[in-house]
Amino acid sequence: MSEPQAEPGVPLSLHRGVTAGFWYCVGEKCCFSYQLRCDNLTIDSPCASPATVGSPLQRTCRVKIDRVEAINLVYKYPPPGGFRYAGGMCTGRVTTIILVHTDSGEIGVGSVYSHPALVHLIVEKQLDELLRGQDPTQVEELWQKMAAITLWYGRKGAAVSALGGVDTALWDLRGKAAGKPVWQLLGGERPECPAYASGLLWNDIDALAAEATAHVEAGFRRVKMRLARSEAFDREAVKAVRASIGPNCDIMVDTSMRYHLELARRMGRFFAEQGVFWYEEPFAPDDIDAYCALRGTVSVPISAGENEFGLQGFRELIRAGAVDIVQPDASRCGGISEVRRVALLAAEHGLRIATHSWSDAVAITANAHVVAAAPNGITVEVDRTTLPFIDQLLVEPLDIRDGQLQLSGAPGLGIELNFEVVDRYRMADPLDLPLGSYSDMMFGKEHFPQPFEYVEDRG
Repeated sequence: MSEPQAEPGVPLSLHRGVTAGFWYCVGEKCCFSYQLRCDNLTIDSPCASPATVGSPLQRTCRVKIDRVEAINLVYKYPPPGGFRYAGGMCTGRVTTIILVHTDSGEIGVGSVYSHPALVHLIVEKQLDELLRGQDPTQVEELWQKMAAITLWYGRKGAAVSALGGVDTALWDLRGKAAGKPVWQLLGGERPECPAYASGLLWNDIDALAAEATAHVEAGFRRVKMRLARSEAFDREAVKAVRASIGPNCDIMVDTSMRYHLELARRMGRFFAEQGVFWYEEPFAPDDIDAYCALRGTVSVPISAGENEFGLQGFRELIRAGAVDIVQPDASRCGGISEVRRVALLAAEHGLRIATHSWSDAVAITANAHVVAAAPNGITVEVDRTTLPFIDQLLVEPLDIRDGQLQLSGAPGLGIELNFEVVDRYRMADPLDLPLGSYSDMMFGKEHFPQPFEYVEDRG
């Protein structure tokens, strides 16, 4: 049978990476006359009904999810450990990288900060099978499917964090399919996001002052410090850091959920005198009544949210009037989709958002895309505790200039993983985490937090 002759055709509205081609039709069958490439997927004479002639290529070039992969990473600080803080001595760090593989060869990248073994099981034993064959650009629909399948044991904690890592990877793929960066898909106009240096843990006062100065010299204009050691230390540390960075840079304080209401009010007045920009987690996340009682009695904005999950959790925090600034994290609260929804809810209540990040450069970047696009977005957190998951994980490291994290104009998240670093820190057994204190998670009795008495100065 001879090849049908191509009738005078109409050039197709072609996508990025597609060579020119023309439709030809024989009866009810319409095909391309030439082979073309679409997002690395070779298509030879795809066929469609005449109604689709001249329609966008995605109607005939639909990428599908091939598999979803969770890679657990662990980093152990050299003895005696990485840093001292309210939880004790941190001996290592963990994170989970999520890769959504497609049949085109394109890969979406996300990350999760939670119990590594639980995340691995949820992703590879449930979400992977759920998502295979699905269109990765249908992000909202797939979020709902993942939420529904994990509902009975999920809604908060590791399950919503796990699906959030997948969600972030899907946004990466959606941006790549559209040929646009995620910040632009979300309505952003500028490829940058304010960023602050997060560190300043328990140390000598002089060392804290020197560290704060170094962060400013590195391009940051805001720094966050951890307190809750003693009232005398907390006061002296804040004074020293303020003196070291001057009046034109901001200080944020994290009091690690160790204050009671009377102390929180007293310290709040002191923080106001020192020009503190925000006052983070004075109480445990479930003690919403204490937050409500504190807010409005001190002039420093109250912030919380790193230990909250899902829109429903933030809805409770916001509707109660507990905080001035909410702190979702794409690697914990449900991905880019959920951070975006939290930002919209906060805006409806006249509140601002400043995302939490304490795990890896993928999470920082994902959070930054949302903050950059949100009118009520303030800043994104950048861990400065000398962590390879921050400093070495990406081929192009995070770029901070004059207090701004530079975002790529490349499609998706605009990042590329350094797989040599991924392989170096990959856990041999994803379900067997070595004993240690991983900043927010402790395994092994010797690493559990020890009894601690916060010494107050009631003067």
